Amino acid sequence: MSIFFGEIRQLGYVVDDIEEAMAYWSDTLGVGPWYYNPKVPIRNYEYDGKAYEPHNSVALANSGFVQVELIQTRNDVPSMYRDFRQAGRTGLQHVAYWTEQYDADLERLLKQGFKPRMSGEVGEQGRFIYFDTEYHPGTVIELSEVAGPKGRLFDLIRETAENWNGQQAVRPFPDLDTL
Repeated sequence: MSIFFGEIRQLGYVVDDIEEAMAYWSDTLGVGPWYYNPKVPIRNYEYDGKAYEPHNSVALANSGFVQVELIQTRNDVPSMYRDFRQAGRTGLQHVAYWTEQYDADLERLLKQGFKPRMSGEVGEQGRFIYFDTEYHPGTVIELSEVAGPKGRLFDLIRETAENWNGQQAVRPFPDLDTL
């Protein structure tokens, strides 16, 4: 538990081959099922204050209470993921904290001196922001809004993992507009 953020809810891994990474996590570690989106629909994406159109593939699964996120960049758009890869790294890139009070938490963190680096939205009430906080690999902090359909998706992923029997290890992302 963080006295500043609450519980770490997600571990974000940047990988070279997301299909291979899903297979490793499910076949070797027994983590799954994976909800896979080959092109995450990110709106209002900004990196260092400039707008871009990223193409990222993402897979999500839970191991207990913690969600594991696998991320593969598919284009050369500036991002903290790309920076991580260009530094020669793969593996844990960020930890995420989830909130239903995004505006209040963001304001509090900005007052504490956290500096935004990358942000966007995935679905209604699904904003996210990454802070320029990487003091060593894997310590970038993400604040992720889960008040809308993205939060319902995360609940579905956790609930599905609780009774997963190892079958159907990879599943498509549901449409966030229908959750």
